[in-house]
Amino acid sequence: MADNAIEVRGLTKAFREVVAVAGISFEVKRGEVFSLLGPNGAGKSTAISIISGLLAPDSGDALVMGHSIIKESMAARRNLGVVPQEIALYNDMSARENLVFWGRMYGLSGSELGKRVDEMLAAVGLVERQKGRVGTYSGGMKRRVNIAAALLHRPQVVIMDEPTVGIDPQSRRHILDHVKELNRQGMSVLYTTHYMEEAEELSNRIAIMDKGKVIASGTRDELVRMVGEQARIDLAVSGEPDKAAKAWQTVAGVSRTTVAEGRVEVLAADSDAVVPKLFESAAQAGFHISSVDIKEPNLETVFLSLTGRALRD
Repeated sequence: MADNAIEVRGLTKAFREVVAVAGISFEVKRGEVFSLLGPNGAGKSTAISIISGLLAPDSGDALVMGHSIIKESMAARRNLGVVPQEIALYNDMSARENLVFWGRMYGLSGSELGKRVDEMLAAVGLVERQKGRVGTYSGGMKRRVNIAAALLHRPQVVIMDEPTVGIDPQSRRHILDHVKELNRQGMSVLYTTHYMEEAEELSNRIAIMDKGKVIASGTRDELVRMVGEQARIDLAVSGEPDKAAKAWQTVAGVSRTTVAEGRVEVLAADSDAVVPKLFESAAQAGFHISSVDIKEPNLETVFLSLTGRALRD
């Protein structure tokens, strides 16, 4: 049995002079949610198209549950469900009719096909709307049918390419919760997004892509530590903020204190450990903390540190 659900080995793809994917490598472990995070145009969708068999790489390979997408493409595809960025449904057909069509494409038939369609309609919350024409559905509902179609054949691995782009907040929440549920059931998920908050909420591990390359990968905490980012603790105090800043410079875990606009900003690697010490120090020095605002480092700060620009630039 394969140790990794997906193994990407040196994938490269160019379109004329434009290199969309530049020799990327990463692994998706069995039973994890792994996110490819990066801005539009980073190469995420091209990488997904190669892994799912829609595009041939110029060089490199990828394995799906141990099967090469080049040498064992049919075996790789049998283990894989793909939710593409573009909606792949027939607008003149109902949700149920679309799922029956895709189920037959996967080789399902008879009572087994009907059972799977019922299961997936229930899973994406569309049982009551199953007979309505897909063309009348909202963008979020179409996305949910798209997800159901990808899971009909019960794949061991699912790829979701930007599944929440352009949909309403309620449908977005439904999709994120469904990804979590799939993972709880043991499914391995490769998820692409340019939304930092989605990657942070869903992922066991994250690879940051930019300009066709994977520039960093690891858990959220590993990525933050990699660039040495620290939490910013913004405090309002009674009395003179300069004195508070000076007192807090000696607190263990504090790397720097500054005063701006009558407030004190404290930099610390571990805000949970430092904040109680700040209150203790304030009490000993005879001044009072009236408010605390903690800004933890996040993936946006990691991307900014690595590339010199914001994630959505």
